[in-house]
This record gives sequence, structure tokens and C-alpha cells, in this order.
Amino acid sequence: MADALLEVEVAYARPDAQVILAVRLPAGACLEDAIRRSGLLERFPEIDLAVNKVGVFGKAARLDAVLEPGDRVEVYRPLLADPKEARKQRAAEGKAMKKGAAALGEASAEE
Repeated sequence: MADALLEVEVAYARPDAQVILAVRLPAGACLEDAIRRSGLLERFPEIDLAVNKVGVFGKAARLDAVLEPGDRVEVYRPLLADPKEARKQRAAEGKAMKKGAAALGEASAEE
């Protein structure tokens, strides 16, 4: 069965476009093989496999990881902000809003 094929999906999303492409590859193919065969790199030139993280079904994986039939290969966009820092900023903004509301309450009580 040297010529057995496996079928996988390759997915990429950005705010204005999302694609999931079916790809057939020889058994033993890796993530990079699927991404290149899908045509995603030509369709979305901003993808740089040296920079963009990749994974299978939401779990990070290496480009040379061997695929299983039915896998969904995903190419991830770089994060615009560190999730921990964004959470801290939202928490700080929430505290500031509560303090501001308390000060407004005090001001109206004085009137």
C-alpha cells in the first residue's frame, strides 16, 4: 500500500476571509506538505511558515509532524497583543471605572 492517500483539511482565518481546503497527500506526509499542497501560501502571501505557528485541531504542532487521515491543519496568525497583558489592562480599566462611579456617587450625595 505504498501509494495510499490520506485526506486532511487545511484551515486559515483572518478577519475578512476564512478558508478550509481539502487536501489529499501520500501517507506519511507532514503539516508543511499539506500547507504547501493546499495553495494557501500563494493565496495569502502574508503567511510565513518561519513566523506563523501551526497546529492540528487547535493544538500546536511542528511543521514536520506526520499527519493522520482526517486531521485539520491550522495556520495561526500572530497575536496582536499578549493575552495576559490585555487581561491586566481590562482589569485595570474595570477598577478605574468602579472608582469613577464611587466618586460620582459621593459628588451627588454632597449636592
